[in-house]
Amino acid sequence: MVDANIFIGNVFDKLAELPDKSVRTVITSPPYWGLRDYGSDGQLGLESTPQEYVDNMVRVFREVWRVLADDGTLWLNVGDSYNNKNLVGVPWLLAFALQNDGWYLRQDIIWAKPSPMPEPSRDRCTRSHEYLFLLTKSSKYYFDYEAIREPATSKGDGHRFGGNKYNDTKEKFTDKNGSIYRSDGKRNKRDVWFIPSQPFKNAHFAVMPEALAEPCVLAGSAEGDTILDPFAGSGTTGVVSLRHKRNFIGIELNPEYARLARDRIKDSSPLFNNVVLVGEE
Repeated sequence: MVDANIFIGNVFDKLAELPDKSVRTVITSPPYWGLRDYGSDGQLGLESTPQEYVDNMVRVFREVWRVLADDGTLWLNVGDSYNNKNLVGVPWLLAFALQNDGWYLRQDIIWAKPSPMPEPSRDRCTRSHEYLFLLTKSSKYYFDYEAIREPATSKGDGHRFGGNKYNDTKEKFTDKNGSIYRSDGKRNKRDVWFIPSQPFKNAHFAVMPEALAEPCVLAGSAEGDTILDPFAGSGTTGVVSLRHKRNFIGIELNPEYARLARDRIKDSSPLFNNVVLVGEE
């Protein structure tokens, strides 16, 4: 049986209540800078400058570092903003700031949106992607690449063998360079993920698609592990975590959104009735 707890309150305060190294992976999409007012005092994203926003986020993820297992992963979805027709570059500002703060910046993944939101601009292309960064505390960490392998498009597209992890009995073949591949019709997952946006009728804001959270859950954790989303929003990370038999901890500043996340998780399966709101008056 897996559990879900959603803490209502300021992210700094609620993270401070969690034990050291108590979660296996963190999957989150914090408020983007300068894009939306979520209607809560103390919310992040409304800072006067991008640097102030980045500084606050570094503080958040410094506390996330404490609660994350040594072999854990952080999956961070961040969108960009324009300021006086100038692309700010917030995702990379934040990624480099986290790297300077001690995180390993392992990969930038492109979330490509097949049907992006229309934009009125006539002097640039329509934006159709966002970034998902994979960050870790060390150079060695838990990553179940097998769980997220994808269909291969050609025989030579299979995953190359190496080390002693690949002692399986599946059929193998050798290419002209002597590299051994498994011919099971799958390959290592690529770093461009084509995932449509996912509307959610009860939310007043954009929600993370379940298909974006799912590879992060599967690669970053095992059954029974605990997954944290410090900006829980509508509860996507919780829905996917519990579906795959992981425990979930969410933090949400806005009580309305916390209740929305709770109800969404419960509605996603009759097995998920044990969702607790912590701090609800």
